[in-house]
Amino acid sequence: MTVAGLDIGSRTIGLVVVNDGEIVFREVVDTTFDPLEQCRRLLAQRDFDVLVATGYGRHLAQANFADQVITEIKAFALGCSHVFPQCRTILDIGGQDTKAISLGEGGKVADFQMNDRCAAGTGKFLEVMAAAMGLLPEEMGRLALQAEGEVKISSMCTVFAESEVTGLIARGTPRPLIARGLHEAICDRASALLRRVGVRREVVFAGGVAHNPCMRVLLEERLGLQLLVPENPQLVGALGAALSVLSRDDVRA
Repeated sequence: MTVAGLDIGSRTIGLVVVNDGEIVFREVVDTTFDPLEQCRRLLAQRDFDVLVATGYGRHLAQANFADQVITEIKAFALGCSHVFPQCRTILDIGGQDTKAISLGEGGKVADFQMNDRCAAGTGKFLEVMAAAMGLLPEEMGRLALQAEGEVKISSMCTVFAESEVTGLIARGTPRPLIARGLHEAICDRASALLRRVGVRREVVFAGGVAHNPCMRVLLEERLGLQLLVPENPQLVGALGAALSVLSRDDVRA
């Protein structure tokens, strides 16, 4: 059986197609202002027997072309525990939410916490702050690693934090220090979320922000352990969606 897993997030859409135990296709595209059209383009000329959707847009997909839907929590648990069978804790920082998930035996979800009330501490927050400093998000991550010290960012509200950053720039504060302070503030929020579910080895860092080198370094320092990062951290949810209708032993990462 050929299964397609589709993860429709706020910032990106991921597709993983599994056929005869092998991942035969994987791709990530921007969600844009028309996620339905982006999904149709991703799925065009892809052959599959079952399509399982997850993410913010899963119900949109179900109303149009998906056969089944599963929650993001279950999808990430399945995807992460397949790639890293030893995984017991998951941190997913995506475009507009952060998830901390604790896994029990067999990769089953034991507990989870989400920060989805606002974009504070997420990929969108980083994008807005990078734009305020005239940088791309990936540039800001590299710049933050160069800082020897930091400045304290007092607000994590995206609007107020942007104003605070603008003020710091106007006062001549070096951009590396501002960038480091922003990353430290996000790390504080992520660490607090993880502590609510309990941090147990091994910890997998997934989602688009897992590409950010500074976040990885700071989280590892804060947690006192090395994070496991998937080769394609934005495709873990899509993989988990596909795995939800297959035996985990039938798919090779």
